[in-house]
Amino acid sequence: MKAIVQHRYGPPDVLRMCEIDTPTPGDDQVLVRVHASSVNAYDWHAMRGDPYLARLSFGLRRPGTAIRGQDFAGRVEAVGRAVTRVRPGDEVYGEVGSAGGAFAEYVCVAGNLVEAKPANLSFVQAAAVPLAATTALVCLRDAADLRAGQHVLINGASGGVGTFAVQLAKAYGAQVTAVCRTRNIELVRSLGADHVVDYTREDFSRTDAVRAGRRYDVLLDLVGNRSLADCRRVLTPDGTLLLSGGGVSSGGSVFGPMSLLVRGPLLGRFVRHRIVAPMATTGGGHLATLRELAEAGKLTPVVDRTFRLSEVPDAIRYVETEHARAKVVVTM
Repeated sequence: MKAIVQHRYGPPDVLRMCEIDTPTPGDDQVLVRVHASSVNAYDWHAMRGDPYLARLSFGLRRPGTAIRGQDFAGRVEAVGRAVTRVRPGDEVYGEVGSAGGAFAEYVCVAGNLVEAKPANLSFVQAAAVPLAATTALVCLRDAADLRAGQHVLINGASGGVGTFAVQLAKAYGAQVTAVCRTRNIELVRSLGADHVVDYTREDFSRTDAVRAGRRYDVLLDLVGNRSLADCRRVLTPDGTLLLSGGGVSSGGSVFGPMSLLVRGPLLGRFVRHRIVAPMATTGGGHLATLRELAEAGKLTPVVDRTFRLSEVPDAIRYVETEHARAKVVVTM
């Protein structure tokens, strides 16, 4: 099978399309013929081994996993003898987790990491969902316990996680303020945002609304470009600050967004605000919830561009340098 492989850290040029053996599923595994996959900031960080501290997980001197890619959507090709949830021919979607491997014609994963594909989504749309939408779900539903009527600010609302977060917050009955750049204002409004802050023209921590006394029950920071003090300034006295990554950085950092993810929860022990850095877990339970929301018309993936498998280096370069909005998908 064809797969995108890397054997050293570096820029997108380290990625090569190679012919490798098609994996064989174990007793509790599923072999999926991949129709589409999507690019995440995780792929960029794993490709470069950035920040350097993350190499404790990725591999100290070289990537521990040769094939990049986290999300996939496709058809089940074969199942292990212990798998009963799906069978050959089923249309599924899922996330491979830290093992990687979705930028390939086939992927082999544990049976509990796949879920029936939303019936109303194409393979391209479904591939955009797993990691990004699960992250948004874990942050808003699980970590913040978001409730109807609460006010939520999403910093980075036009990105992969952000576009799902806007829709999920609306699905749970919240009032949403989206922070994005000028060209993405209409996009986030179309997803349901009640208010939009254009960060090229105003500072969300010092807007007229904040000066007038408006505060947010929940702030989901997907960018990591503001201080903890700036974020806390816009919260209600018992509000929740959610820290989830820092997107694409300039590279070559020791700690990168991990510094903020560590300092935030530590500060949270000494202040009234809840400061949480949620960790999204891979699994079919979240995917089942997301499928239900998609089929109910409450969650629609936004796809910026698609690339072919051979163009994965270009796809990652595009995500790095062009401020891609929403999701970038790779088709087989």
